[in-house]
Amino acid sequence: MIGWLARTGTGMVSTVVEALEELRIHRGRVLLSLIGVAVAVCALATVVAAGAIAEQAGREMQERYGGRPATVQFNLATANGQADASASQTAWASAMARHEVEYSTRVGYGSLTVQFADGARPVSAQVVDADYGLMHRVRLAEGAWFTDRDAARLAPAVIVNEVMWEQLGSPALATHPTIEVIGADPFTAVVTGVTPRQSEWETDPSAFILADAYLAHAPEPTDPMMGAFMPAYEAWVPDGSAEELTEALTRTLRSELGEGAQVDGWRSDYAAFDGDPYLAIKLVIAGVAVVILLLGALGLLTISLVTVRGRIREIGIRRSFGASAGRVFFSVLMETVVGTFVAGVVGVGISIALVRSPLLGLALGGQLVEDLPGFPVEAALIGIGSAVAVGALSGLIPALAAVRVRVIDAIRF
Repeated sequence: MIGWLARTGTGMVSTVVEALEELRIHRGRVLLSLIGVAVAVCALATVVAAGAIAEQAGREMQERYGGRPATVQFNLATANGQADASASQTAWASAMARHEVEYSTRVGYGSLTVQFADGARPVSAQVVDADYGLMHRVRLAEGAWFTDRDAARLAPAVIVNEVMWEQLGSPALATHPTIEVIGADPFTAVVTGVTPRQSEWETDPSAFILADAYLAHAPEPTDPMMGAFMPAYEAWVPDGSAEELTEALTRTLRSELGEGAQVDGWRSDYAAFDGDPYLAIKLVIAGVAVVILLLGALGLLTISLVTVRGRIREIGIRRSFGASAGRVFFSVLMETVVGTFVAGVVGVGISIALVRSPLLGLALGGQLVEDLPGFPVEAALIGIGSAVAVGALSGLIPALAAVRVRVIDAIRF
């Protein structure tokens, strides 16, 4: 058994060495075909890697709106209608502590009347807690997101959008710029951050403000049909146990709010929907990969056949000196396989350089990916594996043609 393994290993090594020597001898003809394979593998690996990055960019965009998986949103109400904000927050904090939920936030929308240089104007305000930034991947162009210390500020902290920051004169945040909020309970707020402009159509000023600060100065509703400001509540829970935790939190909140309380909870993140939202992207990527692979195989097969036809005399001489049909077959086959393996490694290396370059960011529309994935291992494996597969398939027909060459005909050729 050991002797058979030794002979087999020696035969494989000699075949690979012979293939490398043939590649060196015929490097002029082989180089063109291998360049095509390297380009095809580079395109294939780049498409797979770019697809993974584009998918991550899409996930992050959806998480900025619906939250990370699994984000569960709750609406709270008592038997008499809308629950008191203070009682709701007490019940919410108790439920979060009881079920050991690490990240949670209140979410609501209100309005602040801000004094600008050209007069006072209403500004839409998103009312949140500090955990909202992490749960919804809020990006900042300047400054920093809220921290727990901001809740203790005498002057509430606000984070404004780029439109509002420009209307304020684009002050340096290091100078701790302030805004004056007027109304029944006027107050001064400190600008601690700036969110980037989402699109060229974003022309209205807006701001984030912590829920406790907003509730402390919340303006009275101008519409008598509207009650006091009441936020929704969000919890970031483990994806695998989201359903069980949602039911448990619902029961706890009803218990905390008292008999007859209404508590509705549902997932708001993209992973809550049935099916794979990125299936279409994956199918397109797979289709492009198959086309690239077929084009590379077709080009290599053509050149391999032409190369073998030009080596008929050489193959006949080798057969006349005792080379077996199997030896000739594997020699011709391994020439293609070894060459395409090297081309695959080169193509994957070029692909890694392209994926890491700023060009890919421009190709994705300038979308910034917060958690940029590394070059996918599957892209490298697919690239090199497809190169070897193309080499084997493209070398199979020429190898069979070489075996069928008759010695006497080859010598006469």
